Amino acid sequence: MTARREGSCAYPAPMDGFQTEPVHHKGLVFPLGEMVPELGETIRLAPGIEWARMPLPFALKFINVWILDDGDGWTIVDTGLPLPETKDAWKRILDSRVTPEKPLRRVMVTHMHPDHVGSAGWLCHKYGAELWMSRLEYTSCRMLIADTGREAPQAGIDFYRRAAWGEDAIENYRKRFGGFGRGVSRMPDSFRRLSDGETFRMAGTDWRVIMGNGHSPEHACLFSPALNLMISGDQLLPRISSNVSVHPTEPAANPLDDWLRSCEKLLAAVPEDCFILPAHNEPFTGAHVRLKRLIEGHETSLTRLRQKMAAGPVKVPETFTSIFGRAIAPDEMGMATGEALAHINYLIHRGEVTARPASTGVTLYELA
Repeated sequence: MTARREGSCAYPAPMDGFQTEPVHHKGLVFPLGEMVPELGETIRLAPGIEWARMPLPFALKFINVWILDDGDGWTIVDTGLPLPETKDAWKRILDSRVTPEKPLRRVMVTHMHPDHVGSAGWLCHKYGAELWMSRLEYTSCRMLIADTGREAPQAGIDFYRRAAWGEDAIENYRKRFGGFGRGVSRMPDSFRRLSDGETFRMAGTDWRVIMGNGHSPEHACLFSPALNLMISGDQLLPRISSNVSVHPTEPAANPLDDWLRSCEKLLAAVPEDCFILPAHNEPFTGAHVRLKRLIEGHETSLTRLRQKMAAGPVKVPETFTSIFGRAIAPDEMGMATGEALAHINYLIHRGEVTARPASTGVTLYELA
């Protein structure tokens, strides 16, 4: 392992000594190449910091989770879904480490999406750990869990009808409503709040909380200036872009503005050579390259959306090809609608677009 300088990144290989060949891709560097941890095992990336992966039953097959050695205890950041194989993997990782003398003290969650928070309650209850989250993520999670067992609300049905959904899609929404809570284990009844800008001690060094918005209400990134390393959750991913959506609970929201401002915030807060530990894909360097590309991608989608509307009023599904550059499959309809509305609402808030109802009740959008 190469000795590192203060404030610089020097992670050419995992600390456990495996030989790796860095991969370069679109201006980013993946120092570990194609090396990934096997289920139930870890790779040590830096002093006191280990990487593990938990399985997901989605197009994204894994979520990255992080185990940090605090000397007198352990901290986990993000947890995976509460699947039997995930729980078995956590037991393999933790049961040999966690002792009365060195307990699991903290389970930190970057944000409330089930692949991140799903096993947090189970881990906290099993090992007696304290849950650390931002306030909005914790309360939003508890709110969504409370929907489990309820019928789909009329406000949600009206929201999707205005977005030109057909009855088959509406019926699918009814059937799926409340599914969030089925992907989250019983949450602790109290938590320790993570706040933007606060500093705390973890793995022998100081970490600063950098909040992001747009993908979720109050997403916590964890940055260590001394290690020049950031646990980024879904706020900065190397190969995919995080979903930025409008939801039925706040139809007039402007999450894309929040997201773009968060990207600019990270550009100012994190060095270009910072070692990024993302929730999905592999650890990488090249934060500024990636953040600028994410901003440019949304700007391109907005430009194409303006061009589409220049030809006349449009319904939400008619914007999909302009925004995403491809057709949308039926099982992508929900996320595509949310993200299309995020781009539309961004232009509405800027005064560039207006909305009006058609005679059918579907909303039409056009240039102001």
